[in-house]
Amino acid sequence: MKLFFLLPRVPYPTEKGDKLRAFHQIAHLAKKHEIIICALNEGVLHEDAIPVLSKYATAVHIIPISKSTIFSNIIRALFTGKPLQVGYYYNKSTEKIIHGLIDKYKPDHIFCQLIRMAEYVKDLPLPKTLDYQDVFSKGVERRLASSSIFLRPFLKLEYQRMLDSERMAFDRFDNKIIISYPDRELIPHPDREKIVVVANGVDTTFFHPLERDKEYDLVFTGNMSYPPNIHSCEFLVNKILPLVLEKKPGLNVLVAGANPTMRVQVLRSPQVEISGWVPDMREAYAQAKIFIAPMQLGTGLQNKLLEAMAMKIPCITSPLANQALNALPGEEILIGDTPRDYADHIIMLLENPLLANSIAEKGYQFILKKYSWEAETAKIEALITGSWSHGVTG
Repeated sequence: MKLFFLLPRVPYPTEKGDKLRAFHQIAHLAKKHEIIICALNEGVLHEDAIPVLSKYATAVHIIPISKSTIFSNIIRALFTGKPLQVGYYYNKSTEKIIHGLIDKYKPDHIFCQLIRMAEYVKDLPLPKTLDYQDVFSKGVERRLASSSIFLRPFLKLEYQRMLDSERMAFDRFDNKIIISYPDRELIPHPDREKIVVVANGVDTTFFHPLERDKEYDLVFTGNMSYPPNIHSCEFLVNKILPLVLEKKPGLNVLVAGANPTMRVQVLRSPQVEISGWVPDMREAYAQAKIFIAPMQLGTGLQNKLLEAMAMKIPCITSPLANQALNALPGEEILIGDTPRDYADHIIMLLENPLLANSIAEKGYQFILKKYSWEAETAKIEALITGSWSHGVTG
């Protein structure tokens, strides 16, 4: 079967969640199907991107989008009723290129990642699968509470437009998938139970326990230009850390991840290291005693938690993040609501190595049992080949 993957970003390197998800889906589906990749690209293309992706795809097409094009796209979206997150990526000239590629390759199936790209193919008379991945409207809604009064009107408008786009896209695609059951419940469509849940996996041959000296007490990782990660960094450093330092004045924290914004960089202190991009994130995980992800915003499954647990690091996170993960609180993971909760969990793990080891081991076993790229991607194959039973919710 010939599959046409339409993506908002080039899925290599895999430093962002959507890129990681697409990369592994492509790698596993390529074992049985012919893959054509069509991806937009903003900025400089990584020199290894096409060579790596060509191992899995018979053709890789990268469509560059300039900052001037993005600016005009956003302005146009304001007046056409499209969400800004859709308008950011959409213009007619790009649509012409994409449709030309589809005419050229004549795929059997189109796989479209994210609402952002649905506009390009929603009306094409071909079998199509949409990966919602996350519920973007809910992510915008959660940002409203902490946004400035100047930004709030734009977020309210974006929220409503995203709701409308998520609802309308449902009926334009043959198959729909999403990353978690809690996310599925947030899709504004009466038939949302027909959306198949396809979680992310974790590559346990890559992310596995490593013996390293523990140079840090805590580590938090992720793309540090992503608003939910920025907010989490601020929450960790400004709210949680002062409470821990009252009892553990020598505690130190590593914040590791690409593109730290100024809001993240100003959090640097003798107790807090902001590393920026790291060539091998496993080293960041392995050098820390505890992984913490105090996510207050955003939706979807946190890949950082999967990776840290696969490396047998005890993890602390929020109820919001664990909704998608569904690890057992108090045994496989620790959950914090308030800054005091997080501080108490951190101190408890640092003072009780046996408990820390127990949570790390149980979290590791949980990941091995529940999160496999191969098993999750098999659901996509069943959908596109018509062997999925729609009487069974995913």
